[in-house]
Amino acid sequence: MSFSLVTKNELARVIGQRRCCRTAELAALVKMDGSLQISGRKVSLNLFNHNAAVARKMFKLLKDLYGVQAEVLVKKKMRLNKNNVYLVRVPPQDGLAKILVDLGMRDENGLLRGGLHQELLRTECCRRAYLRGVFLGGGSVNNPGGTYHLEVITGNERLADDICRLLKRFKLEARISNRKKWYVVYLKESDQIVKCLNLMGAHTALLEFENVRVVKDMRNRVNRLVNCETANLNKTVNASLRQTENIKIIAQGLGIEKLPPSLREVAELRLSFPDASLKELGEMAAPPLGRSGINHRLRKLDRIAEKLRTGEK
Repeated sequence: MSFSLVTKNELARVIGQRRCCRTAELAALVKMDGSLQISGRKVSLNLFNHNAAVARKMFKLLKDLYGVQAEVLVKKKMRLNKNNVYLVRVPPQDGLAKILVDLGMRDENGLLRGGLHQELLRTECCRRAYLRGVFLGGGSVNNPGGTYHLEVITGNERLADDICRLLKRFKLEARISNRKKWYVVYLKESDQIVKCLNLMGAHTALLEFENVRVVKDMRNRVNRLVNCETANLNKTVNASLRQTENIKIIAQGLGIEKLPPSLREVAELRLSFPDASLKELGEMAAPPLGRSGINHRLRKLDRIAEKLRTGEK
């Protein structure tokens, strides 16, 4: 089961305590998944969703808030992934026109609304509930083990703009992109996604997200440290090979015994301990030397070897 499905199943079980919050969430679901079917003067409301738990929540909210007659139908898709599509249908009946106005599908004049119904978003709890409904209606979130990404998809440009502004009211840096005929409102940063999950009430999914994120971040940190240590080790080995080779050139062309005592000591230490670091060589010197002191003398040996290579005097 995908992380997105687990998150939606959890959110589908979250029921707002106040009527205004439940109304706001239902309004978001209707806006994201609803369509009106008009036959003559009769109007029916159809709500489509691929998640059975979300469809049950739609049905329950319609019954609890308005007591309407509704039915749930299941359709089997014959193309692509062949998932079930759940239809919550509210047939023509008295009071449906007022319900559509309450939920922001139509205005007082009976015209369709394009964006959010701001009257439903007066309090923060209602805004959270609306955000939850928006995600249940058209959202998804990637498994935190991969790329961090949470998005909401809609075919309504004005609605996408309103959702983006709603997220920004919660200090979430949402952005909008186009995907063919769809408008995608998305979050990319892990901290932003965690905050959004918390706002919607997906606390179990949030904890799972955080657990995976901690393990992922720790693994990345360990990999960076290993890569750094490996790079440093390679650098040390390459430098040691170069220094040893230069000292051998000096031994053949000049003789180590003819070097000044300070350089002769370092040359002999390097030949005896080719794998030792500069710090370790310094500790073996008499008297002990610092890392910079050893490095300075090895550079002098490098210059002597280079002159012997080129024949300089």
